[in-house]
Amino acid sequence: MEPLRSTKAARAASDYGQLLNTYGTEFKIPDFTIKQIRDAIPSHCFERSPLRGFAYILRDIALLATTFYLFTTYNTPVHIPSISIRFFLWALYGFIQGLFGTGLWVLAHECGHQSFSPSKTLNDTTGWILHSALLVPYFSWKISHGKHHKSTGHMERDMVFLPKTREIYASRIRRGVHELHELTEEAPIVTALVLFARQLIGWPLYLLQNNTGHNFHSRQTEGRGKGKRNGLGGGVNHFSPSSPLYDAKDAKYIALSDLGLGLTAIFLYEMAQCYGWGNVALHYFLPYLWVNHWLVAITYLQHTDPTLAHYGAQTWNFTRGAAATIDREFGFIGRSLFHGIIETHVLHHYVSTIPFYHADEATEAIKPVMGEHYRSNTQEGSVGFLKSLWLSVRWCQWVEPSEGAEKLGKDIYFYRNRNGLGVKPLKIEKKVN
Repeated sequence: MEPLRSTKAARAASDYGQLLNTYGTEFKIPDFTIKQIRDAIPSHCFERSPLRGFAYILRDIALLATTFYLFTTYNTPVHIPSISIRFFLWALYGFIQGLFGTGLWVLAHECGHQSFSPSKTLNDTTGWILHSALLVPYFSWKISHGKHHKSTGHMERDMVFLPKTREIYASRIRRGVHELHELTEEAPIVTALVLFARQLIGWPLYLLQNNTGHNFHSRQTEGRGKGKRNGLGGGVNHFSPSSPLYDAKDAKYIALSDLGLGLTAIFLYEMAQCYGWGNVALHYFLPYLWVNHWLVAITYLQHTDPTLAHYGAQTWNFTRGAAATIDREFGFIGRSLFHGIIETHVLHHYVSTIPFYHADEATEAIKPVMGEHYRSNTQEGSVGFLKSLWLSVRWCQWVEPSEGAEKLGKDIYFYRNRNGLGVKPLKIEKKVN
């Protein structure tokens, strides 16, 4: 009698055919359940301590305040006569404050997932204050981000860094879908410009016009998505209660998010009247740009890698989608200043209410359950993380089914590129009318 495992493997092969990720490695469909994941995690990992959470908030605020005091007191012509050195130190100041500001952003993210404390009111109040101070519409983000968690890896419903299909990518570069496998290597300068633009304005564009989110808004159940699309003037954003990202019941939360942004804007204006816009730019907007950079880099690399699959409506389920994420390593900055959001993201997608200070232990607990389906890239540590920004842009340009896919396998998508890296794109014949 044939063993059960080999029988299941044979059935999977007949249902899906041969699936190859971008590296050319055979991809197997995750076969565990969310119950197995939750059962493997020690019960104390689910415990949330507001006192511990507030201690981290106070720590991050203290780091911001101390850095502000040291630089404003000592980075002056009296202590440092050289203009060039002072300029360099102010640039360093913006970078450092951006790290601490990102830490506060992550703690507000914890609040949005209710992993900060057992109290929903305390979570949302704390998250609203922290995110509003960073010009983030807390409730608006919380709602759309929650939908991302419910649909991770789904080609028609995911809300963050949804990859381009072959058709969309071809239209963006004004080529036919049949031409992609024939294109020569993309110029490195083009890759650099794409990377720079995304890191600089990717987050504001996501909030303003839903860049990287799905564009199937006509399916919104209340009909508010009809005629709306991503892009400038398309009616899809994180600030309007009528946006198809939300339902009618969410209107008061969108308004509250906008109120938080308005209060922060008023505060910044008053500070500018007292101390000048130059000081506001130096002490707020320079670190703000760094926070945006880290937010985009972290999110992009959590969901973009040559080993990851994406699923159509016929093959997606929550367990498979959550496995379409990857853990990375960013050393002291990632584990201490960014509260482990880079290193434990796979676990976070399975159980988002586990606080970050238990996430390492919980991650180790689920690895045996996930087995080969657990994805991580920790090579070269922090340097490897930064390198991955460049490598992922080069390797992961659009998604399409594998050449050997059959039946349901054609509803599973993998990254391909025009740079001759990894598995070659499908050869598609030009349609003749």
